[in-house]
Amino acid sequence: MRALLIVNPYATSTTPVRREVITHALASELDLDVVQTRYRGHAAHVAEGAAREGFGLVLTLGGDGTVNEVVNGILRARPPGADGAPLLAALPGGSANVFIRALGLPVDPVDATGRILRSLPAGRIRTIGLGLADGSRYFCFNAGLGIDAEVVRVVEGLRARGRGASAALYVRTTVRQFTTVTNRREPALTLERDGQPAMDGLFLGIVSNASPWTYLGQRPVNASPRAGFDTGLDLFAMRRLGTLRTLNVVRQMLGDGGPAGRHVVSLHDQDALTFRAARPVAFQVDGEYVGEREQVMLRSIPNALRVLV
Repeated sequence: MRALLIVNPYATSTTPVRREVITHALASELDLDVVQTRYRGHAAHVAEGAAREGFGLVLTLGGDGTVNEVVNGILRARPPGADGAPLLAALPGGSANVFIRALGLPVDPVDATGRILRSLPAGRIRTIGLGLADGSRYFCFNAGLGIDAEVVRVVEGLRARGRGASAALYVRTTVRQFTTVTNRREPALTLERDGQPAMDGLFLGIVSNASPWTYLGQRPVNASPRAGFDTGLDLFAMRRLGTLRTLNVVRQMLGDGGPAGRHVVSLHDQDALTFRAARPVAFQVDGEYVGEREQVMLRSIPNALRVLV
């Protein structure tokens, strides 16, 4: 099979030696081309070209941002339902690797490589649903409006100045953002759904296409425990951001049951969700900050992508 490996050389949890070992293992079984990304958006461009040129398999070695770019590149060339789309195989190289863990793949990149090489001849292929933001940006596992996207924005700025990504960095940034920056008095968001009354007074909205929402080190954080690749989108939102109430919600998210309470909004298996904001609100998809929005429409796209598992 003609295959393309797209490598993010700056991914946080791989080394040059491990990347070389993985590349040699894949090349021994596949007709393999290798491309290292050089800038944001490069992976999407390369993946789009591979899909148009008829590659049968596109592999990623990087974090969730690399996976997201490759997914969007593939689907630009071969939209859901079109013939000829390559399989996707994601190998872990980032700090969280949420998408790979949600698929049940090993978090060690060498182990994951062995798993993929066994899965290909065995035909272990899964077709999964994705989310789509504003008709143009697919997301694999989550999108968020509010404080989670604010934290992503700050961390991306720190990483651009040389800071390494870590669970501790995200925790410190979240605490600082919550206590000193985020507007916790005036909710900005209103949720609209077809056939339902509008729901206003929301401070944040986290839309999940898979569970968990993210990881704190090795510990899963469950915003919407029932979310999955085979159902529609799930929503976790909050009407209050008081300190004690928020701490209790965080405690619940670190457990198995997920958040609940009078000021928590939870929705499961939704086809579409539209948010309108009274002021520009930070927005992220799959852990990547994509700007501020005053309106976002998120849709579930079933059977969008074939992945090796």
